[in-house]
Amino acid sequence: MMDDARRIQDMRDAIGEVVVGYQEPVDLLLVALLAEGHVLLEDVPGVGKTLLARTVAHISGLAFGRIQFTPDLLPSDVTGINVFNPQTRNFEFEAGPVFTNILLADEINRATPRTQSALLECMQERQVTISGTTRPVPRPFFTIATQNPVDMSGTFPLPSAQMDRFLLRIHLGYPTEDDEMQLLDLHPRGADPDSLARQVCDKDALSILQQSAQEVFVSEELREYVVQIVRATREHEALQLGASPRSAIMLASAARALALIRERDYVTPDDIQSLLIPVLAHRIVPSRDTSLRGKDTSAILEEIAGNTPVPVDQP
Repeated sequence: MMDDARRIQDMRDAIGEVVVGYQEPVDLLLVALLAEGHVLLEDVPGVGKTLLARTVAHISGLAFGRIQFTPDLLPSDVTGINVFNPQTRNFEFEAGPVFTNILLADEINRATPRTQSALLECMQERQVTISGTTRPVPRPFFTIATQNPVDMSGTFPLPSAQMDRFLLRIHLGYPTEDDEMQLLDLHPRGADPDSLARQVCDKDALSILQQSAQEVFVSEELREYVVQIVRATREHEALQLGASPRSAIMLASAARALALIRERDYVTPDDIQSLLIPVLAHRIVPSRDTSLRGKDTSAILEEIAGNTPVPVDQP
């Protein structure tokens, strides 16, 4: 446990040397990495979404790939394509950028739904099927998708099936005044993770951390608590679509990872409550009347959490 805590703190420190501030978003990103989930980074341009993704790849020693999503991007540009080799007179597979460890899907909502769907199989099954042949992507496989929620012109909303595959949706927000002053001092020409980020982890060490996260204890009472919250979203009158069964699995998995980051080998109600909005808010759909009244999914989840009895018996 002490080795895990030291490794996680090293990763936090290494990210903090490049990405100033944003401690909570950084912890959430580490939660996704330890829980083997995917992340949707949603915020305005210039706050460091791409920088954060590249820095995580560098400090963890993982292969990094990037796709700039545009309306003319094709599914084969994402997954790869079979190319005819005139010398061998055979088709040979040319791997796409998804065959990496950390994939940055930049401005994912600018691609057409057909191209967006190319990520569905590799995000869930960690594999790609092309022309009837299935190929596994490297493990670990971790997608960090970004989108700008303000400029929606020329974009295509992510379908519910894709949103449900993201473990977390994270908002960065603007840095504090002190953090912004520190940014000017540290990176007068802009931060460059290629030269600034120091590697403090590798695949083997990350695999050990992921295994430790899976072994974190979740009591039966807390499992019931998770299920009650998820089921309550399906019965809430303000919601058109509640959370899926996958949501309960992912909420428990994320809570285990967060408990490990907080240096515990068991989950508490606070771990679950801290993750309700990042894990569930993007998986539920408000009714038309709710949207017109300006009530968002985060407020609905807070209401559900307030009405759900919290277990008190802990190990």
